[in-house]
Amino acid sequence: MATLLLPENKDQLISTFTYHVVPEKVMSTDLSNGMTATTVQGSDVTIMTYDGVSINGSNVITADVEASNGVIHVIDSVILPK
Repeated sequence: MATLLLPENKDQLISTFTYHVVPEKVMSTDLSNGMTATTVQGSDVTIMTYDGVSINGSNVITADVEASNGVIHVIDSVILPK
């Protein structure tokens, strides 16, 4: 994380953060096994609903936290764009 905060890595930091955002409100009841979603960063993530919910292998530990600007699903690790 410290490396991402260096000024020369600003683009990589933005890419990592925007990879965690989908530009629409998606509730856990909208999910299906194997579905994909395109992130603000431009890449797709894969959602699995078998034996819990995961996004690119990161487990959703808290779902459907509604906020004024969307909904948050808390995951247990950082996912990185390829």
